[in-house]
Amino acid sequence: MKLEPDHPSTQAIQSAQTDWIQVAGERIAHSVILGSHGERKPWQCETAQALSEAHFEQICAFKPELVIFGSGARQQFVHPRLYQSLIAAGIGIETMDTLAACRTYNVLASEDRHVIAALIIEPEPAMHM
Repeated sequence: MKLEPDHPSTQAIQSAQTDWIQVAGERIAHSVILGSHGERKPWQCETAQALSEAHFEQICAFKPELVIFGSGARQQFVHPRLYQSLIAAGIGIETMDTLAACRTYNVLASEDRHVIAALIIEPEPAMHM
């Protein structure tokens, strides 16, 4: 799916599939924290089930208004205790599948909102013969 940014100065997701996204011409095929103010950091988790409190605590340092959590190929809610650090800091969080999170992130970023997309990008399953 091709996504077009409205604001050329905003870090936007240009294209997305379930196993990769493209930002500034670079294909990213691993989970990532991406921010509208230029933040970009690998996120060390491959599935929503592998998440811990520490995964969400590291997002607090960016001080966003809102976190869009892309939980992988399908929407998966995580236990609220995992993102309690965000709530305690007054940072909102919305959960959706990763492709929906990419679209939502671009809309909010184009409105000059300080938003973080925390995206789980699952590797393509190996084909067995």
